[in-house]
Amino acid sequence: MLPEPVRRVRSHVGTPMRIVLIRHGKPAIPSNPRTSHHGFRDYIDDYEAAGLDPSSAPPEELQDLVKELTAIHTSDRPRSTGSAKALAPHAELIADPLFAEAPLASPRIPLLRMTVPAWAVVARILWHAGYHPEIENYRKAKHRASQAADILMRRATTEGSTALVAHGYFNLMIGRELRRRGFRKSGSHRVKYWNAVIYDVP
Repeated sequence: MLPEPVRRVRSHVGTPMRIVLIRHGKPAIPSNPRTSHHGFRDYIDDYEAAGLDPSSAPPEELQDLVKELTAIHTSDRPRSTGSAKALAPHAELIADPLFAEAPLASPRIPLLRMTVPAWAVVARILWHAGYHPEIENYRKAKHRASQAADILMRRATTEGSTALVAHGYFNLMIGRELRRRGFRKSGSHRVKYWNAVIYDVP
């Protein structure tokens, strides 16, 4: 007998269903400065406000992947909406803060200076370990990822396929939820701009 998540997915569709999770392009902000924990805290705010770097064009193969879609889901962050417009200028953009990145808080580690990517790794590990001062915790973010999967599945049920242009780690969390529900994954979630992972109903 099929697991309940798989039965629930298959009960919604009579034809194949596809969801494409895409990370945004490069934001218009330096990506590798060396800084203190205070500087990383400010960098998080600046990163959230940054739009798409004009030089960061979507790959042609990714444009081909979404060219038939009439609508694209995005988060409400400028780097996400800007990327979706560059990727699919023909499509309606459906921006929703529900798709925002799982947040990070700057760890209070005095006297230490690291690159921004190193701070981000430390902050994500600590977030999973329970460090979430005044930000969304893992349990709430996981629930939000489940809600995001619901939205994308509803669109894919009616349209056959859909895409989300959002954020690397939250896309991974949505992907885990889709796998739990019986979707098959093609590709891998990587720390790479314009990274795309395809989820299909087998």
